[in-house]
Amino acid sequence: MSLPTPFGRLLTAMVTPFKDDLTIDWAGVEKLAAHLQSTGHDGIVVNGTTGEAPTTSDEEKLEIIKVVKRATGGKVKVVAGAGNNETSHSIEQAQMAAQAGADGLLVVTPYYNKPPQAGIEAHFRAMADATDIPVMMYDIPGRTGVPIEPDTICRLAEHKNIVALKDAKGDVASTSWVIKRSGIPVYSGDDILNLPLLSVGAVGFVSVCGHTVGARLREMLDAWFSGNSSRALAIHQELLPVYTGTFRTQGAILTKAALNLMGLPGGKVRLPLVDATQTQISQLREDLKQGGVKLN
Repeated sequence: MSLPTPFGRLLTAMVTPFKDDLTIDWAGVEKLAAHLQSTGHDGIVVNGTTGEAPTTSDEEKLEIIKVVKRATGGKVKVVAGAGNNETSHSIEQAQMAAQAGADGLLVVTPYYNKPPQAGIEAHFRAMADATDIPVMMYDIPGRTGVPIEPDTICRLAEHKNIVALKDAKGDVASTSWVIKRSGIPVYSGDDILNLPLLSVGAVGFVSVCGHTVGARLREMLDAWFSGNSSRALAIHQELLPVYTGTFRTQGAILTKAALNLMGLPGGKVRLPLVDATQTQISQLREDLKQGGVKLN
């Protein structure tokens, strides 16, 4: 089975760097976007969980899209997170993102209010109908409290604007059946499962660790799709310390700490997240070194 790659193969969900006063570091946004572009990315996801979207205003979200578009010169796809647990506001966010120049939308399952599958399906259909730009569904029940069930995914995959699924369900068996039944292009949304999901038919990654090891994730993808599975496995095993180390606490916290260690703009986090402690940073430094990441 050869599936399309509507957003390319390698995307990273980019952090939003904040200054000490917790305003957005716009020069840092530009520098990070250029860094991701230079390490082999086909796309950048903005305004997602890793971008601390729950704490950024609608106005900030729109400006982030515009700044990343300018910084990358249209050479990578900019996919904007647009969705929360209230459908009408999610539609407004989707339409504003499209007007700001987003190339696609990442739409998460409504969270906290735990809608039934009928409500989840109606939400995604409303979002997909709201604009003409392509939609990547985002299934992450560990955060949202409710999964997108396989039957729901298969029905939604028939919508002309729903073109991909970001899978962070952590259930490779279920995802295997979804790919077989629906043919929807699946992107791994859980770095440590990048290679396992490729093995069952995923087309690429929406990574967090791409901030620090993007070039090596690109190499893994190129190896896998050229038939060199042994090289892809070797890279997977080399990166295990990075995968584990980045998520010892919330991913945005340690990704920003890692960027700061690399001399790149990570900056602060906004509450309710809290900056990494010195103990956490010391552990992270060791994890990154074990994974071959060069630090300042």
